[in-house]
Amino acid sequence: MRWVFLAIAVWGAIHPMYYFITWFNTDGYDLMAMVDAWHANAASSGLVWDLTIAAVALTVWILFEVIQRRIWLGLIAIPATFGIGVSCGLPLYLFLRMRNDT
Repeated sequence: MRWVFLAIAVWGAIHPMYYFITWFNTDGYDLMAMVDAWHANAASSGLVWDLTIAAVALTVWILFEVIQRRIWLGLIAIPATFGIGVSCGLPLYLFLRMRNDT
C-alpha cells in the first residue's frame, strides 16, 4: 500500500502541474493573475477555500504527528502541500508515515 501512496503523490504532483504550466504559458508568469483566476467565480473560489482548509488540516495533523512520533522526514509533505497541492502532499505524507509503521 505504501508504494500506491507514492504513485498517487507523483500523479498528484504531475497532473495538476500540467494545468498550471499550461496556464502560465498562455497567460504569462504572473502569480497574482493566477490567484485572480482562481477566484473568477463562486465555484472556483469555493474550491480554492476547500483545498486551503484541507491543506491547513493536513499541516496541523503532520505537525502533531511529527511532534508526537518524531518522524521529522514527514515535514517535507508541508511544502509539497502548499507548493504543489493537497493531491501531492497528503499521499506523500502517508507514504512517509507508513515507512515507520512497517
